[in-house]
Amino acid sequence: MDAHSRIETLSRGLEEILTLEDLKAAFETGVPLKHYIGFEVSGQPHIGAALKTLYHINNFQNAGVNCSIFLADWHSWINDKLGGDKESIRRVARGYFKECFIAASKVAKADADKISFVLGSDLYHHSDEYWETVIDVAKHTTLARMQRSITIMGRQEGDNLDFAKLVYPAMQVADVYFQQITLMHAGMDQRKAHVVAREVANKLQYHKLVHKNKTLSPIAAHQHLVMGLQKPPVWPIPKEKLSEMRSALKMSKSVQGSAIFLDDSEEEIKKKMNGAFCVEKNIEYNPVLDWAEHLVFPFVKEFSIERPAKFGGNVVYDNYKSLEADFAEGKLHPADLKQGMGHALASILAPARKHLTSEKCKKLKEEFTSLKVTR
Repeated sequence: MDAHSRIETLSRGLEEILTLEDLKAAFETGVPLKHYIGFEVSGQPHIGAALKTLYHINNFQNAGVNCSIFLADWHSWINDKLGGDKESIRRVARGYFKECFIAASKVAKADADKISFVLGSDLYHHSDEYWETVIDVAKHTTLARMQRSITIMGRQEGDNLDFAKLVYPAMQVADVYFQQITLMHAGMDQRKAHVVAREVANKLQYHKLVHKNKTLSPIAAHQHLVMGLQKPPVWPIPKEKLSEMRSALKMSKSVQGSAIFLDDSEEEIKKKMNGAFCVEKNIEYNPVLDWAEHLVFPFVKEFSIERPAKFGGNVVYDNYKSLEADFAEGKLHPADLKQGMGHALASILAPARKHLTSEKCKKLKEEFTSLKVTR
């Protein structure tokens, strides 16, 4: 595969790459592309995180990238996940949480055996060099920048926070350099941390990225934030607020009816989809269409919708744009779209459900459930 083909494969479906020029130079000069994407450990990831991520990891692997998933137990502890119990976070990370990503790989056709799962505690254990890197990053980042960057944690600038949360962005950047990551990967909500990582590239004293005596900035690959299925708090949404609202109302496990999980039954999937917010003919803010584009068409060649002859009969779509056009023109009713989406997602997620209903995974889920913490 030549450089052009590798770039095309790697960038498929991404929202943004910082920068394409850096990526092209990396392929042309032989920079080893070492990838990582980090996740806070908070129970089980929804399909907007796990499935979307593994879709891109499959593309990265096909482009010759070495991929890893960082299980960020320290970051989860700082951000008060799972009740702020570090030992519970660590057990869930090594157990059910990790298995969910392996389950998603079976849908996305990624090679799970070639994905490195790295637990933060293992990386930091007895490592003065890691904490040296944290301080190095902090020395080259202002307090104001750290305060602006707390949005990567789902927090708002100006919130009354404990000081540990201001250490979080520096640790996230240090994770990149200490592991010598050349390809950072995350949702668009992590963009601020990635920009900081790129800005400090030439300023660090320790663990710089160097190839053939040249200092590199880590490349950043940003995936789409899949929308939650819930109704927005304000409707209709002013046009100038659409982009902000799509990001604010991303899929979330903490919002009732917002998300679907990899082990949801067919009945649960169809019920959630039938309750989804989906206004007739509206394509500007429509989570069901968003899911069709990002969670269905990447995994199927054809998307079928069954309906009575009096409503136009069955219809098959082989690309998202034609589906969107029919919906915008009123040729496809929201109820029919949601029914088709329920069937499609139930079928797509079948390999993940099978993996997560194994005896091993059922025991791991029972262990997680017994912790009785949900944050």
